[in-house]
Amino acid sequence: MLPGVDLQQFLIQVSYLGIFAIIFLESCLLFFLPGDSLLFTAGFLAFRGDLSLPVLMVLVLVGAVGGNSLGYLLGQRVGRRLFSNPRSKLFQPRHLDRAHAFYERHGGKTIVWARFVPVVRTFAPLVAGMGEMTYARFVTFNVLGGALWTVSMLGGGYLFGSALPAEAVDKYLLPVIAVIVIVSLLPTAFHVYQERRSTSQ
Repeated sequence: MLPGVDLQQFLIQVSYLGIFAIIFLESCLLFFLPGDSLLFTAGFLAFRGDLSLPVLMVLVLVGAVGGNSLGYLLGQRVGRRLFSNPRSKLFQPRHLDRAHAFYERHGGKTIVWARFVPVVRTFAPLVAGMGEMTYARFVTFNVLGGALWTVSMLGGGYLFGSALPAEAVDKYLLPVIAVIVIVSLLPTAFHVYQERRSTSQ
């Protein structure tokens, strides 16, 4: 979230429709939205009684799966056009062939793993669509990844609220959210570091 924004109050104000919209958009278009920290906080608010946990579970799962599905379709129908010119140096058709082969072999675990990594979860379904990962296979792992992410993030926030005395929650909530953000970004940062290191050698 933006500096100075009270995430708890923000979630209460935007309510279920706003949370659904954020998760949906982050899953297919906007990689800078704070899905992990948002859901953890929403889970805590559900424990506090400001939001309903069952309603959140359903809406977040639908938003996550629906957003990824739209990302897949965009990659399949729009993204592939970028690779239609065999003379292009950047968007060469052979790259699509490699992406297709990769997603047919490792696409399932990639879709599930990507759900827990900011930025990557936005682009993974796009690449899966461009690489023509079998749609039935994509949907299966999309639902699995979305369900695991939804339950772990919302459930984690709910359990956090139930595990601490009320007077200690405010003291530890922000540090815990900060740790979630840092940990979720570590795989992406490590990958970028490796890429830069390999290109510099």
